[in-house]
Amino acid sequence: MEIYVGNLPYETDDEALREIFGEYGTVDNVKIIINHDTGRSKGYAFVTMNDNDEAERAIEALDGNDIGGRPVKVNESRPREQRGYGNNSNSSGSSNNNRNFRKKRY
Repeated sequence: MEIYVGNLPYETDDEALREIFGEYGTVDNVKIIINHDTGRSKGYAFVTMNDNDEAERAIEALDGNDIGGRPVKVNESRPREQRGYGNNSNSSGSSNNNRNFRKKRY
């Protein structure tokens, strides 16, 4: 199971998360999300634990707990929602870009 961990202190590293989650079972992977412009953590990560029972125990135990002075949000990760790039059209086919603007008369 992939677990989302949010509101992390920027100083948190992979090893610290592996140790914290390792108290509840085997940690298969830790991925702290990094801002490519600054090289600094974005304050969230994903932890993978293949045993769902262990993952559920970790979620229940750690959600809302303090890590490095911050209450973290821990839950099962959800698939990333698709972002609407490009023409801003929604499912009905209409577009937010089709506004009625008055044409300038010269």
